[in-house]
Amino acid sequence: MILTLEILIFFALLSLAASFVNGGLGYGYSSLSVPLAILVVANKIVNPVYVLVEACMNTVMLAFAGKANIKKTFRRVLPIVLPVVPGVIVGSYLLSMVAPLWIRFVVYAAILPLILLQAAGFRKPIKKESAAGVPLGMGIGLLYSITTISGPPIALFWNNQGMAKNEFKAAVAQVRIAESYLTCISYALLGLFTATTFQLFTVTALPVFLGIPLGILVVRKIAVETFRRFTMSFDAGVVSFGLSQVFISLFLIPASLAYAFWAVVLAIDIAMLYKYMKNRNQVKEQPQTIPVPASK
Repeated sequence: MILTLEILIFFALLSLAASFVNGGLGYGYSSLSVPLAILVVANKIVNPVYVLVEACMNTVMLAFAGKANIKKTFRRVLPIVLPVVPGVIVGSYLLSMVAPLWIRFVVYAAILPLILLQAAGFRKPIKKESAAGVPLGMGIGLLYSITTISGPPIALFWNNQGMAKNEFKAAVAQVRIAESYLTCISYALLGLFTATTFQLFTVTALPVFLGIPLGILVVRKIAVETFRRFTMSFDAGVVSFGLSQVFISLFLIPASLAYAFWAVVLAIDIAMLYKYMKNRNQVKEQPQTIPVPASK
């Protein structure tokens, strides 16, 4: 595939914006960038690029989290990391076989509910954390290898489980390092890395080194929950628009209904954000997580 200058600039700016969000939240790079990227380039080209970028980026995020936070969270992360392996293997094979348009449908349909739940500030602690980690790990491995997106389900899970902000980032980074490294190996064995992959990688990787520190600095000035709400609200608008386009392309529903669906999601999204901003000064902002004892 021949990449024009416009496409390369688009990917560079998109990577900068997505890494900025990732620096602030500890996740969000793929969930923000992939829905826009696959409107321009097919998943089979986009996925290998972002897997390489995230392998590097999540290593940096883990370093920022610190050794103390890694030690505190490692045992809680392990039940999720181990089942990632079979999920990645199955997902990588599906990516090499399934038509790109249906992959796009899976991307949007899978992450939109999770993004909306985060935009709504959903919290529901899980008591049997280790038991829940096994199916979550398999699902994350499958989703990530097909879409390179796993931040929303991981974040939704850990946001409920009583971690401080830096512990949360360490836990997310450990899971994402495992899935990105394993997916890199799987993609290489399937021959999904091409010359185009490495051309796009050079363009998307460099902005990450600017975006992550900027995100970390900005979130120190803005409450984490506020930063998350605005980010997820924007993300919901992007993903719902992408899903409306897939509906039209697959002839699942008429164009008028597809855009009506997008409008409904935007209305819900704006209403949730307005409610949060209205109550923010009246009620003390929710902490990063709700303390819940970890199950052993």
